[in-house]
Amino acid sequence: MPLVPPYIQNLANYVPGKPIAEVQREFGLSHVDKLASNENSLGPSPKAIKAMTETLSGLHRYPDVSGYELRTKLANRFNIKMKNVILGAGSEGIMSTIIRTFLLQDDELISAENSFIGFRVLANASGRKIHWVPMKKHRYDLEKIAQKINKFTKIIYIANPDNPMGTYITRGEFDQFYSRVPKRVLIILDEAYFEFAHYIDDYPNSMNYRYDNVITLRTFSKAYGLAGLRIGYGFAHDALISNLMKVKEPFEPSLIALTAGVAAMDDTEFLEKTIAMNQTGYAFLENELQSLGVEIISSAANFITTVWNSGKRATEITQSLLRKGIIVRSLTAFGWPEYIRVSIGTEKENRRFIDALRTLL
Repeated sequence: MPLVPPYIQNLANYVPGKPIAEVQREFGLSHVDKLASNENSLGPSPKAIKAMTETLSGLHRYPDVSGYELRTKLANRFNIKMKNVILGAGSEGIMSTIIRTFLLQDDELISAENSFIGFRVLANASGRKIHWVPMKKHRYDLEKIAQKINKFTKIIYIANPDNPMGTYITRGEFDQFYSRVPKRVLIILDEAYFEFAHYIDDYPNSMNYRYDNVITLRTFSKAYGLAGLRIGYGFAHDALISNLMKVKEPFEPSLIALTAGVAAMDDTEFLEKTIAMNQTGYAFLENELQSLGVEIISSAANFITTVWNSGKRATEITQSLLRKGIIVRSLTAFGWPEYIRVSIGTEKENRRFIDALRTLL
C-alpha cells in the first residue's frame, strides 16, 4: 500500500489569484488593484476592526469552543435556534467537516462540473466517487444532477449564486429539483454571495425552506470584508449540527475571527455601503464592457465573468492587465480557459480596469 493514497497524489494544487505584493515585485509597480478574488474593496467592517483591536490583549486565551456569542447572534438574526448554527474557517472549513462527518465508504457525491474549485478539491480529496455534471448555459443543470442520484448518493453540492459564473438557480427550479431528492441525501447550498443576491425576486433564500436534509453555508469573507480571517457559518437541522460539532476543529474559528464576526453583524451601515457599491459598480462595468464588445455573463454576485474567443486570448488579456497593475482571475484552473472573472471594486478601481482594458483592445 502506498504511503499517500492515489487520489491525493493526483490532486492538483489550488491556485489562488496572485497577491498584490507578488505582482508589485514581478513588474516593479507601486500601485496594484486586485480584482481577482471577489474580496470587499472597501476593506473590513470598521466596527470589526475596532473590536479586534480591543481583543488583542486576550490572545493568550483559547476562543470559546461553542462560539456562543456569534452563534446566538446569527440565530437571532435569522430567527432560528443556536443549535441550528455552526461556525467554521470559512464555508470551506464547514464543507470539510461535512465530508468528514457524513460520508461512508461507498457514498457518492454529485455537483456541477467546473463550479466552485474549493468544493472540487475537498470532494476529490475524499477519495469517493463524484459525478461531475456539465453546466448548461453557464448554469447548474439540475435536471441532469437529479438524474445522477442513485442509492449511493449522499451529498449534492450547489453553489447559489455560482462561483465563477455568477449565475443562480431560481426558486421554482430549486422546488422542482428538491422534490426529486431523497430525504437521505444531504444538499449543501453554498450561499457565499447571499448578501448580493437576496434582493432578486426569484432567488431561493434557503432560510425559507429549512428542510431537514439541507445545509446552508454562508461567509463573512465577501460582503463583510473579513476574507483574511477565514470565518463562515452554516444553518441546518439540529441533528446535523450536533454531529458536525463533534467532528469540527474544537477551537475553530479563532478568537479574533469570532470577535470580528460579532461586531461585523452590528455594522449595518458598512453592509449597506458594500451592497450599494456593488450594485453601482456592476451597472458601470456591465455598461462599459458591453460598449467595448466584451461578452459577459449576468451575475448575481460581486463579480462579472467575461468570455473571450480563445484561451490564448484570455491569457493575453490577463497577463497584459497584470503588467498594468490590475489583477483579474483567469478561470483556466476552474476548467474555463476562455473566461476571465473580474471582481467589482471601488469606483476608481473599476474605472482603472476599464481604461486599461480599453487600451488593450
